[in-house]
Amino acid sequence: MASSDSKLLAVLGPTNTGKTHLAIERMCAHSSGMIGFPLRLLAREVYDRVVRIKGERSVALITGEEKILPPEARWFLTTAESMPLDRDFAFVGLDEAQLGADPNRGHVFTDRLLRARGREETMILGSDALRPMLKALTPDADIISRPRFSTLSFAGSTKLSRLPPRSAIVAFSAEEVYAVAEMLRRFRGGAAVVMGALSPRTRNAQVAMFQAGEVDYLVATDAIGMGLNMDVTHVAFASLRKYDGKRQRRLTVAEMAQIAGRAGRHQRDGTFGTLSMEGSRGAAFEEEEVHAIEEHRFPPLEQLYWRDGQPRTDSVDTLIADLERKPDHRVLRSAPEAIDLAVLKRLAEEPWVRDRTRGDRMVRRLWSACGLPDFRKTGVDPHSRLVGRVYRHLTEGEGYLPAPWFAEELARLDNVQGDVETIADRIAGVRTWAYIAHRPDWLADPAKWAERTRELEERLSDALHQRLTQRFVDRRTAVLMRDLGARGIDALPVAIDDAGIVSVADEPIGRLEGFRFHVDPDAKLLDKKRLLAAAERRLGDTLGGRARLLAADPDDQFTLATDPGRPVAIFWRGDVVARLERGRTVLSPRIVLHRALDLLRTPDRILVEDRLIAWLMTTVDRVLRPLSAIATAATDPARPAQLRALLAPLVDAGGTIERATIAPTVAALDRDGRRAAQALGVRIGTMDVFHTGLLKPEPMRWRLALAAIRSGETMPGCPPAGSVTVALPEAEPDRTAYHRAGYRPLGGQMLRVDMIERLARIAHDGRPDAKGGRAAFVPDPALATSLGLAPDGFDRLMHILGFRAAAEGWAWRGRRADTAPAPAAPPRPGNMFGALAALKANNV
Repeated sequence: MASSDSKLLAVLGPTNTGKTHLAIERMCAHSSGMIGFPLRLLAREVYDRVVRIKGERSVALITGEEKILPPEARWFLTTAESMPLDRDFAFVGLDEAQLGADPNRGHVFTDRLLRARGREETMILGSDALRPMLKALTPDADIISRPRFSTLSFAGSTKLSRLPPRSAIVAFSAEEVYAVAEMLRRFRGGAAVVMGALSPRTRNAQVAMFQAGEVDYLVATDAIGMGLNMDVTHVAFASLRKYDGKRQRRLTVAEMAQIAGRAGRHQRDGTFGTLSMEGSRGAAFEEEEVHAIEEHRFPPLEQLYWRDGQPRTDSVDTLIADLERKPDHRVLRSAPEAIDLAVLKRLAEEPWVRDRTRGDRMVRRLWSACGLPDFRKTGVDPHSRLVGRVYRHLTEGEGYLPAPWFAEELARLDNVQGDVETIADRIAGVRTWAYIAHRPDWLADPAKWAERTRELEERLSDALHQRLTQRFVDRRTAVLMRDLGARGIDALPVAIDDAGIVSVADEPIGRLEGFRFHVDPDAKLLDKKRLLAAAERRLGDTLGGRARLLAADPDDQFTLATDPGRPVAIFWRGDVVARLERGRTVLSPRIVLHRALDLLRTPDRILVEDRLIAWLMTTVDRVLRPLSAIATAATDPARPAQLRALLAPLVDAGGTIERATIAPTVAALDRDGRRAAQALGVRIGTMDVFHTGLLKPEPMRWRLALAAIRSGETMPGCPPAGSVTVALPEAEPDRTAYHRAGYRPLGGQMLRVDMIERLARIAHDGRPDAKGGRAAFVPDPALATSLGLAPDGFDRLMHILGFRAAAEGWAWRGRRADTAPAPAAPPRPGNMFGALAALKANNV
C-alpha cells in the first residue's frame, strides 16, 4: 500500500534510452520491488538479470504460464496481467505504459497505471506520447524525459541480398516471418527467428545464435519492439501493415518508432528502413513518418482504454455490469469487449452455469476461469467450450480438475515430431495447461502438474529451436559468407580430411571424390557456385598429390564406365577422370580429361594422361586380343589382299559382320585365305563372319563402347551377360546395338550368331540327303528349345537357311536367303514346328 510520502515518477522517452535499466537499478536499491512487463519474454529476460544481482532465492517470476516463487522472494518480475496488486512492495514499476491505448490489452495497463503503487516509489515507463494522459490521471507524478543515447537514421529501401549484417527484419504474421527467414537462408546463410508465441526457452536459444554471431540476421514480429535487448544495427520493415485482431491496418507512427528504435545500442547509432522484396513494391514510409521517427516526435495520446479492475462479484449480472461500466474520466474510454468478458457473457447464458454460480466465492471462481487465455487463438466459441468444461470440473466434487483428464491432455501434446508450425501449436496448447497448473486451487497437486507442464514445454521448445535452426539456418553458408566478407576467397581456411570431406572454417561443404568436388547435396542452388569457388581455388596441392597417386596405381584401380545413355568414360577408384572420344582407329580412342582436372598443373596433367593411355592400350589388348590381332593382320602388307579385304571391314564392324554385306569378298577368298582367316579365329559362317571369342560378355561390352565412341554416341544398352536368346528391343538404337554385339533378329527374338551357325550346321547335317537332295524332313527341336527360341523364330531361321515348309516338314530349297530378310512365318498350332495343314492353308 502506498504511503502518503510515496514518490510517483514517470520516465518517458523513445527507445534506447535505458529506461528499463534505470527501473531495474531503482528496484534493486529498495528492500523489495515489482516490475510489470508487456511480454512474458521480457519478464523472463529481466528476471535472469535480477537473479544475477540478487540470487535465485530472492527473486520471483510470475506470468500466466510460469511461476517461480521462492518463499523468501522480495523482488518480483511479472507480466502486467499477473502483477499481484494485493502484495506490499517498496517499489513498483510498470513498463511500456503507453500500451493503455491498445484496444486489446489497454485496459490492463490503464488499471495498473491507476492502481499499482509502491510503498516508497512508483515508476511508470513509457513513450513521450503518454505525457498528457499522465498529467490528467496522475497529476502528482514527476515526469522525467530521457533522450535517446544514439542517433536513429532512415536508410531507405534495401534488397534482401544487400541487407547489412546485424539486421533485424520485422514482419507481422508467422507466414511472412517464415518466408523472409527462408529467403535469408538461401541468400545469406540463415536467420534467427523471434515471435511472441515462442516460449522463453526457444526465444533465448534463437537470440543466443544471433548474439553469438552464428547468424547475422534476425527475423521477428513486432514483439521485438517491446524492450527485448539485442545487438541490432539496422531494422528493416518487411511490411507496414498488421492485423490487429479486427482488421488489417497501417502501423501508427508510434508503433513504427517503437520497432525501429531497436536499432543501435547505448551510444552506437542505428538505422531503419524497408525491405525491398523481389516481384513486389514492398513497404514504403511517408516523408512525415520518417521525420517523426528520426526526431522522436509523435502525436500525444488523447485517451486510454479502461475497464473496472475491481468489479463486484456478488452475482454474475453485477460482475458483467461492472465490467461494462463506462469510465468517469474524460481521457478514459471503455475498452472493447475482451475475450474473457465475451466468454463470461456466453457462459452466463447457460442455465447450469447460473445454477452453480451463486455467492461471491463462485462468481470469483467463474471470472477466474474466464481469464484463461486463448493461447491457440481458436476464437470465442471454441474457447468458451474449453472454459465451460474447466468451470464444470471446478464446481463438482472437491472442486478440482480431474488428474486423468489433465494428464490425457498433456499426453496428446507430448510429441516432439513434426514441423515448425506443428510444434509451435503444441507449445501454445501446453501454455494453456501451464496456466491452469499455476492456479493455486484448480488442481489437487498443482506443483506436480506445473513441473510436468514446464518439462513438456522445455522439450517442445528444444525441438522447436532445432526445427527453426534446421529450416532457417545454413551454418555452412553463414560461415562462408562471413569469411568471404572478412578475408576474401583466397584466404578461406579450406581443409580436407582423410575421408575426402572438405571444410571451410570447420563447416563441411562437400566431399572430394577422385578429382571432383561434390557440393553437399543439402546446399541450395544459389549456394553451390560459392561453395565450388571456395573449394576449387584451394585444392591445387591436394589434386596434385592425387594425380601422382593415380599414376602409381595398378590397372585394377581403373574401370571403363559404360552406363547406358551416358558417354563412355574412364573411372579411377570409382570416380570419373576422363571420357573417350573418336580416335584414329576403332581400337585407339582419344582420352579427354574431365574438367575437374583442369585445376592440375601441366606436369600433373601429362602424368595422368600418360597413365590413362597406358591402361587403355593394355586393357584393349587384353580384353579384345582377338580383335587386336585381326586389326594387325588387316594392315600387314605381307598378308594377301583378299584376306585384308575381309579383315578390314570386320575390324570396323567390331568383330562381327553379316556375310551378305561382304559376300563378294568372301567369294573371292581362296582356300589359303580361308585357312589364314581361320588361324586368326575368324569364322566364316552361313550368315555371319565373326570371332567366337569376341561374343563373351566383357569383350562384347568393350566392342559396343568402342562403337559408340566411334559414332559419337552415348553408351547403348548391352544384351544381358551370357544370353543366347534375347527379346527384340522396341527401341531402334537398342536393336542396332544388339546387332553390333552379334545378335540377329528372328521374329520377336534375337539369337547370337554363333548359335545361329550351330543350328544351321545341325539342320543341314540332318537332311536325308545332305549332298543336295530335297526330301522333306523334321529337324530335332531339342536344341532350339534349349536355346529358348520360339517357334516363329525357328521357322524364320529355317527359311533364311534355305529351307521351305513342306507337307512332311522342311525341304531344302537349294539356296540361302542371303539377300533379303525372310517374311514372318505363319503361326503354327501344336508343337514348336506347327501343323502342316496351317502352312498349306496359307499357301506356304
